[in-house]
Amino acid sequence: MKFTKMHGIGNDYVYVNCFEESIKNPAEVSKFVSDRHFGIGSDGLILISPSAKADFRMNIYNADGSQAEMCGNGIRCVAKYVYDYGLTDKTEISVETLAGIKYLKLQVENGKVATVEVNMGAPILEPKKIPVAVENNPVVDVPVEVKGKTYHMTCVSMGNPHAIIFMDNVKELDIEAIGPYFENHPVFPKRTNTEFVEVLDKNTVNMRVWERGSDETLACGTGACATTVACILNNKTEDEVTVHLLGGDLKIRWDRKENLVYMTGPATVVFDGEITLPEGIL
Repeated sequence: MKFTKMHGIGNDYVYVNCFEESIKNPAEVSKFVSDRHFGIGSDGLILISPSAKADFRMNIYNADGSQAEMCGNGIRCVAKYVYDYGLTDKTEISVETLAGIKYLKLQVENGKVATVEVNMGAPILEPKKIPVAVENNPVVDVPVEVKGKTYHMTCVSMGNPHAIIFMDNVKELDIEAIGPYFENHPVFPKRTNTEFVEVLDKNTVNMRVWERGSDETLACGTGACATTVACILNNKTEDEVTVHLLGGDLKIRWDRKENLVYMTGPATVVFDGEITLPEGIL
């Protein structure tokens, strides 16, 4: 199987061009290639395929083999891949995802995509659609008990579920001790991604993320978008926010008149390669 490893500010995936490759068991392939000791090493697997509805389609599989609806860092890398590897010459493209069709603008420098702006669509705030099993609508500053401690969460879906927790000094958080309990809390019927957020000022936040199915990652684009929406709903920031993640920064803007969230950030190719998969999982 030929592949390209790419990352969006450290959120790394193995990308496969399914115009040329055929993957019959993507969940098992994702688990194998994601292993950082015996595989390639990644947060998951992203397949780039033809679409009847858009210019391209992407399918995302987490490191544990579960399928994700959307990935903000991943979709920027898809945009870079299809342009840099000659699948399109357009600088405005559409990509079909399980969270709907997303529209992207590519900034090209010296013939290669440097940054991508993604129209991430409207944030979903209705609890049943996120989903989260609480009656508050929207789910803003709602208490939730995790491991005997009460936190306050704001829940947003950007095509996938997010619970945002505001706190001080997120750098010192023992995220591995608490992240799995949020992810698998019974209040989240489809599990959740959890963002732990420290507000620095009206336009800047620090964020760490425990991703559903992938543990802590260096960045999460949909999480940064959900975090910005949560900040605004809690009157903590202005409408445009720089989100500092472990892997780098994303610029997020919620246009409340259009009710659309825009994300801008880089995409990077790490290397191309070819791997022989174990018998039975290709």
